[in-house]
Formats: sequence, C-alpha cells, structure tokens
Amino acid sequence: MKKVPHTFVIIGCMILLCGILTWFVPAGEFSHETVTVNGASRDVIVNGSYHTVEQSPQTWQIFGSLLEGFQKQAGIIAFVLIIGGAFQIMTGSRAIDFGIAAFLRKSRELESRKFFKRIGTDRIVIACSILIFSLFGAVFGMSEETLAFIIIFVPLAISMGYDSITGLLMVYVAAHTGFSGAIFNPFTIGIAQGLSGLPLVSGFEYRTAVWLLLTIVLIVFTLLYAGKIKKNPEASPMYKADEYWRSRKEKSEENTDSLRKETPLSAWIAFTIISIITVLFSFKHPQTSFTMGSRTFTIVCLPILSALHFISGIWTLRKSYLYYILDILAFTMIFLVVGVLGYGWYITEISALFLAMGIAAGMAMGAGANNIAKEFIAGAKDILTAALIVGLAGGIIVVLQDGKILDTILYALAGTMEGTSRGVTANIMYAIQTTINIFIPSGSAKAALTMPIMAPFSDLVGLSRQTTVLAFQFGDGFTNMITPTSAVLMGALGIARIPYEVWVKWFWKILLVFIILGSLLLLPTVYFSINGF
Repeated sequence: MKKVPHTFVIIGCMILLCGILTWFVPAGEFSHETVTVNGASRDVIVNGSYHTVEQSPQTWQIFGSLLEGFQKQAGIIAFVLIIGGAFQIMTGSRAIDFGIAAFLRKSRELESRKFFKRIGTDRIVIACSILIFSLFGAVFGMSEETLAFIIIFVPLAISMGYDSITGLLMVYVAAHTGFSGAIFNPFTIGIAQGLSGLPLVSGFEYRTAVWLLLTIVLIVFTLLYAGKIKKNPEASPMYKADEYWRSRKEKSEENTDSLRKETPLSAWIAFTIISIITVLFSFKHPQTSFTMGSRTFTIVCLPILSALHFISGIWTLRKSYLYYILDILAFTMIFLVVGVLGYGWYITEISALFLAMGIAAGMAMGAGANNIAKEFIAGAKDILTAALIVGLAGGIIVVLQDGKILDTILYALAGTMEGTSRGVTANIMYAIQTTINIFIPSGSAKAALTMPIMAPFSDLVGLSRQTTVLAFQFGDGFTNMITPTSAVLMGALGIARIPYEVWVKWFWKILLVFIILGSLLLLPTVYFSINGF
C-alpha cells in the first residue's frame, strides 16, 4: 500500500513549489490606497495599477519563511496552545466526561418516546448542532471560535458511536458552510459590499435561501456518513487514529460513576470571584448593543447573565463541583457569543476568556496552583503539533509575497474575464476567488485585494455588483475547508487529531458538491430579477 506523505511533508513541498515559481513567474505589484469601509480603514488595490518590478527569486529564504510564517500566525498559534491548556485543566476535572455521560443517558431515555425513537436522538443532536454553528458562521462569521468547541464535540461524537470526522462536521464544517453562505457576515459580506458601493446587507433574502440550502446539504451528508459509521465503525478512515479518543471514552466510562461528588471550599471561592467580576462588568456595561446587518439592538445583557450565573452557580454547587464546572463551561460559551457579537472580541479576548475558564475549573475541583500549571502545560504540549502545522502553513504565503508573484497571479487571473458573457463571467469570478483563496484564506484581506478590481469590471459586462459579491463569498468560503494555508483548518484538524492528508482524501467529494452548487446558485442572480441583485 502506498504511504501517504505526512502533513509536514505536504506543506514543505508546497513551500518549495512556491519558491520555484518565484524564479519563473514575472514579479509584479499593484499600487495600494487606504479607504474607509464601514467605519474602518482598509488597504485596497488601485484598479489598473499593476506594474512589473524587479524579480525576487527565493532560495535560502524559504527556510526563513517558516519563522516568518510563525510570526504571521502567532495569534492563532498562541490561541491554539491556550485552548489546549485550558481544556486540559477542565478535562482533568472529569467534568466534561461526566457531562457527556449524563447527556447520553438523558438522550437514551428520550428514545423511549415514539417520536424520538423514530427519528433518533443522535440524529437530532447532529442536525441541531450543524444548524446552530452554521447560523453562527452566516451571521457573525464564526471561524476561529470553532476551535474551542471541537474539543467538546469530537469526544461527544465518539461517545455517540461515530468518529472524529463527524465531530468536525458538526462544528468546524458547519460554521464554515454558514460562512460560505453568509447572510450578514461582517468580515466578508460587510467589507465586500462596502468596497463595491452597495448598501450593507442588501440582497440578504437570496443569501438566506442559499445559506439554508447549503446547510441542509451538509446535514444530509453528515447524517448519511454518521449512519454508515454507526453500522460499521471500521469504515471510518479515522478508525485506527480515533483509538486515542475511544481510549479516553473508555477510561471516562470506567471512572465517571466513581467520581467524588462533594463540593470543595475552593469551588465556592471560585464562584465568589467570578460573581464579583461579572457584577463589576455589569455596572461598567449595563447595556450591550448587538448589530445584525443594518439594525442594532440594545439589551440589558450582562446584568441578566450575571444574575443567571449567580442563581445557577449556587444550585450547581449544592449538587456537586462537577455540575458547577459544567456551569462555568456553559457560561463561557455564552459570554463568547456575547463578546463577539456585542463587543467585537477576537482571539486576544477569547483566549483570555478560556484561560480564565481553565483556572476557574481548576479551582472548582480543588486543584492547587502547581497542579493547574502542570495540567495547562500538559494540554499545550498535547496540542503542540497542531500549533506547529499552523505556523508552517503560514510560510506558503510568505514565500509568495516575498517573491513578489502574488499580485502577478491575481492580475493574470483577472485577465481571463475579458470578452465573456455575463453567466460565464460570474463563474470565472467565482473560479478566480476560489483559486486566490488557496493563497489568501483571509476573507477580509481577499475582499480588499479583489473587490476593487472585480466590482468595476462587473459594470463593464453588465453584471450586478451583488453577483460579484456572491461570487467572492462562495470562492472565499468553500475552499477554506481544505486549503493548507488556512490557519483555522490546520488548527481544527490538529485538535481533532485528523491528519491533513486523510481529511483531503475524505472531504474532496463534499467540497466538489459545494463548489458545483455555488456555480449553479450564481446563475439565478444573472438571469432573473432578484431583490438586491
């Protein structure tokens, strides 16, 4: 049997290939200017400003690109390590194992009812998880945030009799499917429409239908695959590799019932500290404003959450420290959503939130400071491979940029649109955005680079600028789930312990269906009158 190259080898070969291209592809650059889009400054390309520059072939620099890749992706790398350490502290408390076991017992009890028995509670859990995370991706662009949930949903999928791929589909792929069919996503739709001179969230009616269709397709794919794995676990390409998760599940089942259920004094201390902090935040931020598209809602959010935490904290602490740690986890996820939507949190604030969660969980189980530190280091060490992959993948972009061929590739791709019909032009734009996404997985950066070129060109061929935005949206979203330059993908695969080569071999068929669907969904916007297009 032919051995598949290691993920590190695949990324290394791609860096080497990009280095070779810098010797043969003509070097060139666009001029840039700073514009204000939706109140934020963006560095964008000046249309028609492409010019050749002195060739900059990369030789020994490809080795230096690895360090630069780590520097560029430092935020994601640190985020992955902190997530790994924080969840290791919580895992050490056995609260997650306890919660999953309790959840599965409750779900099995529901199957005694005719309705749930016919449908299957596991199928309901899968479908609802995909729907929720897809909605998060479509509305506020959930991406990096999924890394924290993978550590929870992969063990849950294993416990339900599925595999790690099913767990990844429920969270990461669901969120990025929503990202691809975004309704309001400010990081893609907001920037692209702003640069194209379109009203914010215009055309959302058609995009909502697109999002729903893509989400349904993913749910169907996942349920079919999960059903296949349930019947024959060895059919999973991750069957052997998932032994890590299965062994964890077996250990948790052996020891969950024997867990001590009392609540140590340190848990009450943790509760008191968290309560004081949430009350202080409530006084500082009595109201929270959530922006959904062009509408803003103001809610007395933090005071309500502070009161709920106080009530649920006392109730769970009276039962067991395990329940209170799960309560901490639940409120961490709620505050994550509030922080992202209401206060524009990114990885700095989110990593701080999860670090605090880990420390609070350690206190709640009565662990000393030294034990908490040891657990954190063990978690960071366990997930170090994922962090290394993220940094190495960043080196691909560095070589293309330092070799000054990235703009040349963009310019050459844009030239393929000349002299084509509207329908063909829309799909060429889609193909261009899909290709560029391999090299520039960041949606906001790609919008700033491509929309100043695409939007004016669409006017020349009689194509709606809204269609151009949709082509960008599809091209930006789908291939994020397979390109090795995506830091979030590599981090997600590392956390789920799915080798990149296994993921590509398994996922490419689903990706192909999504890409074809994207091409077909562009056509109605070209040939029919749709609101906003």
